[in-house]
Amino acid sequence: MPATFEPRDPDWKARCLASFEQQPICKTLGIEVAAVEPGFCEMRLPFRADLTQQHGFFHAGMVSTLADNAGGYAAYSLMPAGAEVLAVEFKINLLAPAKGDVMIARARVVKPGRTLVITQVEVSMLDGGVEKDCALMQQTTICLMPK
Repeated sequence: MPATFEPRDPDWKARCLASFEQQPICKTLGIEVAAVEPGFCEMRLPFRADLTQQHGFFHAGMVSTLADNAGGYAAYSLMPAGAEVLAVEFKINLLAPAKGDVMIARARVVKPGRTLVITQVEVSMLDGGVEKDCALMQQTTICLMPK
């Protein structure tokens, strides 16, 4: 059973979605927010040939970008009003080629610290209605408060 978290900002969801709308990279790539809950975020990226590498599947940079964003918003959902989130570290294991119709990243907060928030992101590919794992990321984010 996933952990249940209590957000520190009553307007956490609106803040997360407004922040996402300000991300030029997500608009450029076509990343979509499928779900956001306290400590959880699911994002999707439909296949596009211009985001692939020479073998025809998503480039690892696209896998990392999707996972980084999903993890960041899972963490951001638990941060206080006025905070900003940045990744300070992540490690990604590429388990299989990201080949299919839609790439899905599901991020969960593992440890919600006051300053550092640890997330784990599972990335899969939906191909012909079948979902297959393609990557696993562990990420550390930092909560930045205005000075």
